[in-house]
Amino acid sequence: MKRSGSADLPLHYGYVPSWLAERMAKLGLAITESIIAEHGKHEMLRRMSNPFWFQSLGAVMGMDWHSSGITTSVLGALKRAINPHSGELGIFICGGKGKFSKETPRELLSVADRTGVDGNNLVRCSKLSAKVDNTAVQDGFQLYTHNFIVSDSGEWSVIQQGMRTSDKTARRYHWHSENITSFVEEPHTAVCGINQGDILNLTAKEAAPTRSSLIAITQEKPELMLQQFQHLMLPVHHDVRPEDVDLKRLGTVLWLAHDSHLENFEELLLVRGVGPRTLQSLTLVSEVIHGTPSRFKDPARFAFAHGGKDGHPFPVPIKVYDETIATLQTAVHKSKMGQTEKQQAIKALSELARRAEKNFIAENNFEAVVQKERADSWKYEGRTVFGQAMPRKTSKGLQLRLF
Repeated sequence: MKRSGSADLPLHYGYVPSWLAERMAKLGLAITESIIAEHGKHEMLRRMSNPFWFQSLGAVMGMDWHSSGITTSVLGALKRAINPHSGELGIFICGGKGKFSKETPRELLSVADRTGVDGNNLVRCSKLSAKVDNTAVQDGFQLYTHNFIVSDSGEWSVIQQGMRTSDKTARRYHWHSENITSFVEEPHTAVCGINQGDILNLTAKEAAPTRSSLIAITQEKPELMLQQFQHLMLPVHHDVRPEDVDLKRLGTVLWLAHDSHLENFEELLLVRGVGPRTLQSLTLVSEVIHGTPSRFKDPARFAFAHGGKDGHPFPVPIKVYDETIATLQTAVHKSKMGQTEKQQAIKALSELARRAEKNFIAENNFEAVVQKERADSWKYEGRTVFGQAMPRKTSKGLQLRLF
């Protein structure tokens, strides 16, 4: 089985303000359209089952980069944005948080009516995945959100999350139908949560004798649980620290956006109309769309696209966010009409960043970068849940460079 991870997820309460929720939906739709146009529906579903990519997506959308809230807010934004275009995109997002999770069977049967896929089988898979993670995985986490993402060909991914209020932790579980050969033996593609020590895992291969004994006792086939695959370990601290990001990769993005001349890069001429700060965001968004799995080992790096609603690493730059959305939307629209130049220019950003990394040397100026972003936040209409960013005095010699 493909292994893809576990992660520390501090349990955070709160809300997503409307000014951010609306932008998350627009950016999420543009990213989804770009991925499907370039790589197909299968790749979108595969990425949704990758906990590192999913956390990076949430970070680039301006959510708290490390918290459990990314799960519900990102999936909620994607559901609102994608479902009205499901007929065109071929992707449907069902379920949600709390009472909305119980609507999943009805929604899946509705998808089946529209597409001709086997709705009863989809409902069965939805219920089994929830049963496995809530009952067969006896790790102390109670499910409170369940999302079933399905294509019009019947391929699906599941993202669901449980909480343990006693220590304010959450665990996120990822599934992908491509990797499922059995619901009772190592079915997951990923499990994300704080390591709580030994757990009862009746879906492990080593538990086959135990399962056989249970069957003999109960005369029923147990619907059981998980193997922890990749390890996405997210810290409790709110601030983004140097150890949370790949400084070489972040430094390359900043160099490409702020210290290079676009004239030197033919591929970027079609995006030269945007400012350096938006180019920084577009480069990180480009990586979310076109990056390979190994590029998402440090999800915190993607918070340097649009900050975070709680102010870490800096307030959400509204002007930059809107310009990023507009650029992506224009590229998607032109691509639909056969004009792919802007799409290719955006793709080139991630490719240039990867090429530049080879000989790039990052200096330890991480804190200066964060302070520079915060000092300039008011210029980009920076905003958090606490209010708008205001101009402030900065120390002399503050630099943006990481090299």
